[in-house]
Amino acid sequence: MRYTTQFMLSAMAAEQFPAPDVPEVAFLGRSNVGKSSLLNALVGEKAAKVSQTPGRTRAINFFQLSEEGKAKRKFIFADLPGYGYAKISKSISAEWPKFIEPYLAERETLALCICLVDSNISAQKGDILLLDWLRSVGREFAVVATKADRLSGNERVRNLAALKKALGVEELLAVSSKTGYGLKELWTRIGEAGDEASAE
Repeated sequence: MRYTTQFMLSAMAAEQFPAPDVPEVAFLGRSNVGKSSLLNALVGEKAAKVSQTPGRTRAINFFQLSEEGKAKRKFIFADLPGYGYAKISKSISAEWPKFIEPYLAERETLALCICLVDSNISAQKGDILLLDWLRSVGREFAVVATKADRLSGNERVRNLAALKKALGVEELLAVSSKTGYGLKELWTRIGEAGDEASAE
């Protein structure tokens, strides 16, 4: 299924969030993990360019996805600020704007958090803390390892096994924004989360 993507808004306060009417998917990761590239690969270059607008790095950027030829939106993607610049202490969002934690913890239409990690390096403390925090608030999440095209087959198997163990997850999806590797599987996971949310 093909989607058309439209930038909605950049929110820096909870009252600016769009109406909660369709399933939402949040993208989280460290600042250099390749989040913009992945969004670009998933939804098109136009959207990714908007998400890189200078000065918006501390906002949540919302995009609506509609099935081609239909006006009604099917999903909303939420691009959250990278957390590489913040010291993640007891509260994951200690230095994040105060609206980010409530969005992740309380947003009723948030169906899935896509947590990005770099497949080329070992699990980072911030990644581990983020997953622990999402578990503590009962959020559904999927861990996606980016930049998989940079690894040989053996390296990929070894690195993904080490990431799974360090992050305490049973499943980890490797993707490459450059080659498209794993994107179909990621879309499947997003679709499943959307269907489950719509059925509730």
